[in-house]
Amino acid sequence: MSAAGLTPVVVRLKLSLLRNGLRQSGGRRAAYVASAAVALLFAALQLAGLVALRGHPHAASLIAPLVAVVGLGWAVMPLFFPGGDETLDPTRLVMLPLRPRPLVRALLAASLVGVGPLFTLCLLAGSVIAVAHGGAAYAVGAAGTVLALLVCVALARAVAAANVRLLTSRRGRDLAVLSGLLVAVGAQAVNFGAQRLGSGGLAQLDPVAGVLRWVPPASAVDAAHSASEGAYGVALAQLALSAGALAALLWVWARHLTRLMTEPDGSTLPAAGPAARDRSSAGLARLLPAGRTGTVMERSLRYVWRDPKTKAAWVTSLAIGLIVPVFNAWQGTGSVYFACFAAGMLGIQMYNQFGQDTSAFWMVALTISTTRDAYLELRARALALLLITLPYATLVTVVTTAMLGEWPRLPEALGLSFALLGAMLATGAWTSARFPYSVPQEGYKNVAPGQTGLAWISIFGGMVAAALLCAPVVALTVWLHAGADGDGWTWLLLPAGAVYGAALTALGLRLAAPRAAGRLPEILAAVSKG
Repeated sequence: MSAAGLTPVVVRLKLSLLRNGLRQSGGRRAAYVASAAVALLFAALQLAGLVALRGHPHAASLIAPLVAVVGLGWAVMPLFFPGGDETLDPTRLVMLPLRPRPLVRALLAASLVGVGPLFTLCLLAGSVIAVAHGGAAYAVGAAGTVLALLVCVALARAVAAANVRLLTSRRGRDLAVLSGLLVAVGAQAVNFGAQRLGSGGLAQLDPVAGVLRWVPPASAVDAAHSASEGAYGVALAQLALSAGALAALLWVWARHLTRLMTEPDGSTLPAAGPAARDRSSAGLARLLPAGRTGTVMERSLRYVWRDPKTKAAWVTSLAIGLIVPVFNAWQGTGSVYFACFAAGMLGIQMYNQFGQDTSAFWMVALTISTTRDAYLELRARALALLLITLPYATLVTVVTTAMLGEWPRLPEALGLSFALLGAMLATGAWTSARFPYSVPQEGYKNVAPGQTGLAWISIFGGMVAAALLCAPVVALTVWLHAGADGDGWTWLLLPAGAVYGAALTALGLRLAAPRAAGRLPEILAAVSKG
């Protein structure tokens, strides 16, 4: 089939996939319509904002980094959202007699269908309007808009084709689940950048824009600014640079398509020797305690390393627990007490301990016959969590204190963090036994249908209880600072907080053990619904 005949077929295929996907359920249809409406509204507001920027002396300094960030977003989107577009996987077309070049043109045209390309087109058009002055500049800007859009789409396709084996594997699914981390980090970075621009103005971007104006796809849009200033040679060079980048991306994309359609899948080949077989954690097992405690700790750590949902929760908590105090300290608006945010985020991982076992909890239940067995099970899970949370919470507190230069307050900040961590371990053990819920293995939801109320009670009820349990340490901190000579005794908050947190953890495990031992059938039924 020729390229001219293949392109309409692939475009219609893309529309059919979109239409049939929306027909699967009313919830999916409503979610798509709502997300599309929000995206288009944001695009319209962004377009209006860029048009309002027209005439600003440093408008071009904002446009170049903005378009570069959009291009970066298109590059990483396939890595974190591989299921967002069924046509991103070219291996589905392997059995068809198609040549790479016509297929590249057809898939490129199909990639222009959707909310994402429309959103990008609005941003690029607004960017051109903001910097273009004169008919020649608008003509160059129109060509640059088309080039920039094609570069973004081709970049996403080339990245997806180069990593399609990864994206369809278990590691690829792990990467997709970690997309929430990218959103969290990006939101903090955008917030920080917006505050810096609000205080210092767009002139701060001049050095960055001077470099990015020569980086596709930003160079295609900045060509309109160059033409507005009469630098037509520079504008043509920028357009040529983007056109060359587009040609290179299409060549890379076609090359990967050829390889995917002619080479065998490595997953169907025999394992490559003993190194590719089972990689056990014998070294880690030797460092853990003997008996049930070490076995349970190793199993919990394996969940953290191998289970996609558990890994995503841990990595997100580790990142946000560091980002919030460090970014606030960087901006000069932080406090050493913000370091307690790390202990709070990591302590949440103690909640719903049995939910991560799903239906396999029956094997754990078979090993629990007494309250002592339940206590050892919960204690081992808490110890596995402490292996990560205790040093990490300490590190975040020390880093935050160093950035603020408030070293005298380090002992009290550590004491409060340890007390909060102990309180969350205690409440997490109790709510794990009292309010367990299932975590679906497939999809993006972390709570099985019908158990949302249990999740809210478990997490938010436990967090409120943990905060109340920390009240004595908080009151002691306030009392020491209120006293005339209290500042000299604040170092006592470190051992006091550590001892208090350890006592709370021990008490919580003791109270949770009999409840867990007595509710094994109910726990198994609750965690098996996903």
